[in-house]
Amino acid sequence: MEKIRIQKILSENGVLSRRKAEEAIAAGRVTVDGRPCTLGQKADPQRANIALDGKTIELRARPKKVYLMLNKPRGFVTTLSDEMGRRCVADLVADAPAKVYPVGRLDRGSEGLLLFTNDGDFANLLMHPSHHIPKTYRVTVREHASEEKLALLCTGVELEDGKTLPAQVQVEVKEPERMVLRIVLQEGRNRQVRRMCEAVGLTVLRLKRTHIGPLSLGMLEPGHWRLLEPAEVGMLRGAASPSTRPASLQKKPLSPRPEARRSAPAKKFQRQ
Repeated sequence: MEKIRIQKILSENGVLSRRKAEEAIAAGRVTVDGRPCTLGQKADPQRANIALDGKTIELRARPKKVYLMLNKPRGFVTTLSDEMGRRCVADLVADAPAKVYPVGRLDRGSEGLLLFTNDGDFANLLMHPSHHIPKTYRVTVREHASEEKLALLCTGVELEDGKTLPAQVQVEVKEPERMVLRIVLQEGRNRQVRRMCEAVGLTVLRLKRTHIGPLSLGMLEPGHWRLLEPAEVGMLRGAASPSTRPASLQKKPLSPRPEARRSAPAKKFQRQ
């Protein structure tokens, strides 16, 4: 059997997340055949004796790779567990066909499209900061955004962690007490949309992610999940490929085929 990176073996077997596995390896907590392993070290999971904190890990057959989307409701934190007892997105995908991890995050007050997978390479591909996969948000703000404020959002806003990349901004709804914007970002900083709006004097009332690259949330109901079609996984890989990145930055997000939305299972969320 091919050799696999130790952190990937630990992640695929549900022992630790990829990041936690890397931290454990760096701390000397993981051994392979009795010797401390190093970051990047590979092993044959069917032959090697891998231990964490001196306890041998029972490795199972490599699980089938799973890719799914969740329509995250507001009020859930993007984590597998929470020390404060808050509701976690992991609860909404507990009956997925394999243990999966979120790809990126949405803050507790935000909603919409969130991807999950047990394929660490796929997750790293999508999250790598150099790939600039566009993400589309429907943002409701209290104030009316002037042309000057819209221009600032488009050209880049100075934040505490640097100026943002240029964004696409369109006004979708303009009413006396609110305005709805469509914002497409090419990067994924923490709470970026909210911080950008705050920097130009706009108060975010509601924030929903509707697209990641070419993948659309579609009609998936809040709290429901569905498996991605192979073609959709391929589209996401293509959007993250360096060879296709320049074209992907110019394309508008495309909706998945209606039949793909109907064909995949959904998990119902009971509101509390």
